[in-house]
Amino acid sequence: MRAGVVIAAHPGVEDLAVQAEELGLHSFWVNDTPMVHGDPFVALSLCAKATRRIRLGIGVTSPALRSAPAAASGFASLNALAPGRIICGVGTGNTARRALGMQPTTTAALENFTAALQDLCAGRPTQYREGDRVRDVRFLHAGAHVNTTDPIEFVVAALHGPKAAAVAGRRGAGLISFGLLDPTAWQALHHARRQAAHGTLRDPDSYVVTALHLLRGDEDSDSDAARDATGHLVLSLLAFAADTPAFAEQLGPDQREAVRQLLARRGTTATAPDRYTKLYPGYLGRIAPQDRDLVLPSLMNSVALVGTRHDLRTRIAALEQAGVDELLVQPVIDPPTEMARLAELLA
Repeated sequence: MRAGVVIAAHPGVEDLAVQAEELGLHSFWVNDTPMVHGDPFVALSLCAKATRRIRLGIGVTSPALRSAPAAASGFASLNALAPGRIICGVGTGNTARRALGMQPTTTAALENFTAALQDLCAGRPTQYREGDRVRDVRFLHAGAHVNTTDPIEFVVAALHGPKAAAVAGRRGAGLISFGLLDPTAWQALHHARRQAAHGTLRDPDSYVVTALHLLRGDEDSDSDAARDATGHLVLSLLAFAADTPAFAEQLGPDQREAVRQLLARRGTTATAPDRYTKLYPGYLGRIAPQDRDLVLPSLMNSVALVGTRHDLRTRIAALEQAGVDELLVQPVIDPPTEMARLAELLA
């Protein structure tokens, strides 16, 4: 299986992209979460100028964050800096919208946005709507300004449901999912995509975002080191549950208690109008030691890869068998060292 990394946009991110390329990793992604992380287009512009081979992805943008013309301009501009190396991830804006106190957009809006981006980034016109006014739009300047010749890869963010996977099928796009490590769930997503693709022969690539911790010696799977390496993913799931009571109700008793504890520690409730200002600071960053107890082994095992070399390779092989093409790891403790371990593990 191929390997890549996901990094929060910040100054110096291009140095990590260079190291990832030198390690032989396939792709380097940054998040698009306004008000939480830096701007992904700025970050990937730096990465594009500093690298030559590695693919560069934004995971993921959304019609609830950017208009299609603005997003297309960003991606086509990146494509001019790194021709044929750009990956456009699109989604409903689940976290990015919730971090603004808003709801994600609909899959219908996602599909329209994806179609418009695909048209514009390929140099074709598309319809742009504001209220009742609809206009045909296209790039009026190409050449040195933007690159609409080299193809951009499109991937659609999907969790467990088939709706987003069907959008990917209809648009000929790949899939990306956050913390989805169940091979059976991946098989269901791929089935939904193929059904919607109406006989397309080639399956676009699938990516899974996770965290990884290789146990050393007789280290326990719930050690402090394991919790620190995977806690950012676990706390992101708990924050989503704290912000989404219907999802929290589906969790087990100990997991619901962890959600309750998170809300109490952040000084908010699941119905407080400003809860997003308490739940999302530090999102996907290194967790505080006092929150390690919230990183339950059941949740670690669900959204992250923790184990011996044999354990990890066995789980990764099962995902590959289910059709996942690339493992994207989000390192937060020591990214250079964690990237090197990832490259070695999948070599």
